[in-house]
Amino acid sequence: MAKSLQDTTTLHNGVKMPWLGIGVFKVEEGPELVNAVKTAIKHGYRSVDTAAVYENEEGVGSGIREGIKEAGISREDLFVTSKVWNSDLGYDSAIKAYEASLNRLGLEYLNLYLIHWPVEGKYKDAWRALETLYKEGRVKAIGVSNFQIHHLEDLMKDAEIKPMVNQVEYHPRLTQLELRSFCREHGIQLEAWSPLMQGQLLDHQVLKEIANKYDKSVAQVILRWDLQNGVVTIPKSTKEQRIIENANIFDFEISEEDMEVINDLNQNYRVGPDPDNFDF
Repeated sequence: MAKSLQDTTTLHNGVKMPWLGIGVFKVEEGPELVNAVKTAIKHGYRSVDTAAVYENEEGVGSGIREGIKEAGISREDLFVTSKVWNSDLGYDSAIKAYEASLNRLGLEYLNLYLIHWPVEGKYKDAWRALETLYKEGRVKAIGVSNFQIHHLEDLMKDAEIKPMVNQVEYHPRLTQLELRSFCREHGIQLEAWSPLMQGQLLDHQVLKEIANKYDKSVAQVILRWDLQNGVVTIPKSTKEQRIIENANIFDFEISEEDMEVINDLNQNYRVGPDPDNFDF
């Protein structure tokens, strides 16, 4: 189990991925974004997650460059993720989309590139493109996002390379036990987006009672719950105090009993689209 912010899990290809990172979903280009990334790096974060559709890769790249310089670390110390959007899920278009993301970020490579959504009839061509990028050494690891078990099974029927990561909506109201078990069985690292359910869980009475027991915030308890379940997580924040707080989860451990109480909050409730029924 992770003991510090720099601790990593090893993906099935041997690449090391930090357990905790910063997400930038819906953070617009501008100083706030640049400062959030820079601040996270300053406080020890070594993983940054963005996507083409967030339209903020340029600001993320600026934050990375400034953060690296100020923290006195190298690019190799960071794990940077982006994602190919639905409109670019052809073979050639996915490769071009990767190059465009690199250009906007101002980076020579990504540590992880994901297919953002399992668009039926399109994700296999995009996966072949990601396999090419990986085999050519242009990206360190490849994976998917929002894939359910049947999507993964379908993809792996024809894939040369198994996905290394599956990033999905994951929080105490959506525990996805079957998907988590499937990914573990197949050596695919599960990663949580919207781990705090876009803030909707922060006033939950059961979680507040557990948080009080450990002298932690509800957010810290949820993020710790993620890690103890073996799930990589990327909470989003632009506020320095919250960025620090989100990372202060390595000095306590939730008991098995309390882990089960949190697990039992599941309602299969999504705040984001259903991967089997989305339209964008």
